[in-house]
Amino acid sequence: MPVIATAAWSIPRNVADQFAREGSGLSRYASVFDGVEINSTFYRRHKTSTFARWAASVPDGFRFSVKIPKEITHIRAMKDIAQPLETFLADIAPLADRRGPLLCQLPPSLAFDATVLDSALEAIRNIDNGQIVIEARHKSWALPEALDLLKTYAIDRVLADPSQVWPAESFDAPPRYVRLHGKPRIYYSKYSENEIRSYSELMAPDGWCVFDNTASGAAIENAITMLASI
Repeated sequence: MPVIATAAWSIPRNVADQFAREGSGLSRYASVFDGVEINSTFYRRHKTSTFARWAASVPDGFRFSVKIPKEITHIRAMKDIAQPLETFLADIAPLADRRGPLLCQLPPSLAFDATVLDSALEAIRNIDNGQIVIEARHKSWALPEALDLLKTYAIDRVLADPSQVWPAESFDAPPRYVRLHGKPRIYYSKYSENEIRSYSELMAPDGWCVFDNTASGAAIENAITMLASI
């Protein structure tokens, strides 16, 4: 069964009655959903004790998708990433078997460079053999050479909406990670029931669908709708 999740675990008041009444925000969120995407790791480091606390506050079977820090994706632009990646993985190690995919979201300005990508993905796979998903936002990543390298290192492409690089028809198999940012107004717009149904039918049986239209509170509502439809 796919994991339906949101970016972070803030629960709007209008749907609060559908969650457990007691506990932390995360434990209440986990009373309904089986996974969540941690975005805050992109901006700053957290203590290992924080990840340990989060892991202890969710039930068995719950998974955390974790966004790779911007130092790796934006500041270093995927160059010389071994050391900061090792630091990041050590930080999140307390998640243990509750760790899900690592999300690598690239900046829109980062064009595909075969040499850089090959070196970066080799470094990643030398350190970690878990699921890695990549959301590219520069058109050059649609090149066959880029797709071949991702397949070589078993890196999953993200189907994002709005789609900037890889539309649904470019996937030769059901996508294993879908990120819905909201459209037409990114981070705000709510998805219709028909749109939600179409995405639920599109993704892989073992995939993730993450609603990132959190700014308006629509993410949780949309995720609840999708959860009820699968």
